Amino acid sequence: MVADQNQETHVLMVSAALQGHLNPLLKFSKCLISKGIHVTLVTTELARHRMLKHAAAATNPLIKLEFFSDGLDVDFNRESDYDLWLETLKTKGRENFSNLTAKLSQHTKFSCLILHQFVPWFIPVAKEHNIPCAVLWIQPCALYSIYYRFFNKLNDFSILHNPERLLELPGHPLMEIQDIPSFILPNIHLCFQKLLAEFFEYLVDVKWVLGTSFEELEEEVLGAMVGDGIQPTVTTIGPLVSRFLLGKKEEGENGVSVDMWKADESCLRWLDGKEIGSVVYVSFGSIIVLGQEQVDNIAMGLLNSGKPFLWVFKRTGASNVELPSGFLEAVGDRGLVVNWCSQEQVLKHKAVGCFLTHCGWNSTQETVVTGVPVIAFPEWTDQPTNAKLLTDVFKMGVRMRKGDDGIVSPKEVERCIKEITEGPAAEAMAKRAEELKVSAMKAVEDGGSSHRNLEKFIADIVG
Repeated sequence: MVADQNQETHVLMVSAALQGHLNPLLKFSKCLISKGIHVTLVTTELARHRMLKHAAAATNPLIKLEFFSDGLDVDFNRESDYDLWLETLKTKGRENFSNLTAKLSQHTKFSCLILHQFVPWFIPVAKEHNIPCAVLWIQPCALYSIYYRFFNKLNDFSILHNPERLLELPGHPLMEIQDIPSFILPNIHLCFQKLLAEFFEYLVDVKWVLGTSFEELEEEVLGAMVGDGIQPTVTTIGPLVSRFLLGKKEEGENGVSVDMWKADESCLRWLDGKEIGSVVYVSFGSIIVLGQEQVDNIAMGLLNSGKPFLWVFKRTGASNVELPSGFLEAVGDRGLVVNWCSQEQVLKHKAVGCFLTHCGWNSTQETVVTGVPVIAFPEWTDQPTNAKLLTDVFKMGVRMRKGDDGIVSPKEVERCIKEITEGPAAEAMAKRAEELKVSAMKAVEDGGSSHRNLEKFIADIVG
């Protein structure tokens, strides 16, 4: 369905300035503008500050960026005090966003406010301004199921106090404590647990929950939620990746960008010189900062593997962790280290054979769509559960095992690289990855499961 050009339809989107949260909203924006929907994407001043040096000009008339203050100075390190940041975003940020919504609504009638689960305090803003609200669930449907069951006390979660037990939930594989999302573990990440508890309290005022996954990928967990009467259930419209990965024309290619770090394009030229399927791509996302010992061990494992590798090693002012002395000289042209890259372009490159990943959901979707097997190295939030899905449900990867000290050894890094590239199950994992790639493509084609769901959502908001 394409919106009537004679009657413009506008939607408002909002997120805090986190790269992994902005990306899915921008990608969903591009899905909507391809259907003639106008999008206003709102985020905090921190994003404007970080994007100034390299963001593309907002040339597409169907999408525009707006900014509000989260109540903190742009130079404040939010990752150093999540409690303060979230509390300020909940109070001052919510007030500022509501004021901005009122200002924008003077000239534009919004058919829908779309937000993700990590800014639940903005759901009442939609109600205040009489705008229907949709949640873009930016983690797998499995996480929605786990959180919904936990916060609504639908199932037995005694594993949280007895780690020797297993967690058994309808539609899920049996889970050990290492597979549980960290935001529900006792006595850690309590500010995020409180945030999610508030989200499920506000859910009564949400009309749609749109999943960035696709039905064929999470069929069992979706079926179990319907069978157990979980409402609202998740309507999948994914995989939510850049349209060029799906063989579609990229809307607004020269338009809005929300990248907060400049990508090093030299890595694509470097990949051009490598053999098909030979390169280990290594990236741990935009938030995780590894300790020096872990960085040293990964470097040594890569060095000893003998495989070509591309490593995204993001340097931040908050960390003094460095690559081991002499590492780059030792690997020579066999390895390339960059600060940031265009991950989708890298994963799509024929030289990439596997992905050593933190298992963030955006990265998980991208590796499924490109059919690249994974080495799972989860740290926190949904990543442990995503790693379980990738290895035991999707069956397209191996998981690195940490030692008793919580650190992965060089030998374990080397073992996993060997297992995913030339081990006895390597061929089967590569085949499975390719099968899921085909399923992902079919889901978004005309008549596919996600295409049908997206068309229905658009029909609802167009009216």
